[in-house]
Amino acid sequence: MEENVRVVSVEPQRRIALPQVTWEDLSQPGAYVEIGTGDLYRIPKEAVVPGCSPLIRKESAGASRLVQLSPNPFITTLQARLLACEHNIQPNF
Repeated sequence: MEENVRVVSVEPQRRIALPQVTWEDLSQPGAYVEIGTGDLYRIPKEAVVPGCSPLIRKESAGASRLVQLSPNPFITTLQARLLACEHNIQPNF
């Protein structure tokens, strides 16, 4: 008698590390999540025109780290939440 044997792979999956930036270094449009708060920021290309003052400014006593979830600032909220969770960031949106 032949038995059906199910084999499950235990090899780790390769994950892509998402780019991290500070507010001062933000120069690309996209959808960003703040690591500490889980807040989502949608940065359109008009907000990061080279040579111009940034349209978005956040001031805080603490350092903020942003993770770029997508180069598309208009990614759906569900996709952004799933990406944040996959990278161990608790979404707050």
